[in-house]
Amino acid sequence: MNTIDLEVDGMTCGACVKHVTQALQGLPGVNAVVVDLAAGRASVSADAAQSGARMMAALEAAGYPARLASSSAPDSQPKSGACHGGKTGGCGCG
Repeated sequence: MNTIDLEVDGMTCGACVKHVTQALQGLPGVNAVVVDLAAGRASVSADAAQSGARMMAALEAAGYPARLASSSAPDSQPKSGACHGGKTGGCGCG
């Protein structure tokens, strides 16, 4: 089992957390997803065959650009920009 930590842009509300969680849980081999709205991060437990690139692609398709998390402490400052990176996500927060 692997744990992959991602920095996720565009999350501004609980509905965003739900959308990110669903996008990641829909991938084969994903066992658990924990999303931290305040830190703008998602931690994914998955089979070794699941890659961070697939997870980032799934989040991009859902309107949440993501990248592998750096080893530094999470940025607790709010992310700038509109919900979903300016795209309509249907959550009603933007």
